[in-house]
Amino acid sequence: MELNVLQIMEMLPHRYPFLLVDRIDEIIPGERIIGTKNVTINEPFFQGHFPGHPIMPGVLIIEAMAQVGGVFATATDKENQGKVTYFVGIDKAKFRRPVVPGNVLRFELSLLSARRGIYTFLGKAYVGDKVAAEAELKATFADK
Repeated sequence: MELNVLQIMEMLPHRYPFLLVDRIDEIIPGERIIGTKNVTINEPFFQGHFPGHPIMPGVLIIEAMAQVGGVFATATDKENQGKVTYFVGIDKAKFRRPVVPGNVLRFELSLLSARRGIYTFLGKAYVGDKVAAEAELKATFADK
């Protein structure tokens, strides 16, 4: 299953400048998801991070990864549709290389568990074939 940004916006509450996923390339229900973020110099955070040396903040890479996980949980479990996603945990986060304007971030998340409404993912963010960041992420859903 592929999703464009308009379909993603139907699943996530995030909007500009905080919607950090441009496309979902693949969803395998119960297993994994792959999503994409095109990093451009037009991102508002590059004005201050850092002038003359733009680097995407690591926390926003993790947030984008979490948004891909939110799409997975919403697309694969009808009980989550129409609810708001809460990011409830980050473990083992590592930042391997800088992400700069012109990069295409590819997020690959594997579902580790989905118990009692808590989804746990192993996520990796790639630029090309190199890992830029990785983390274990946890999320849950609540009524709006």
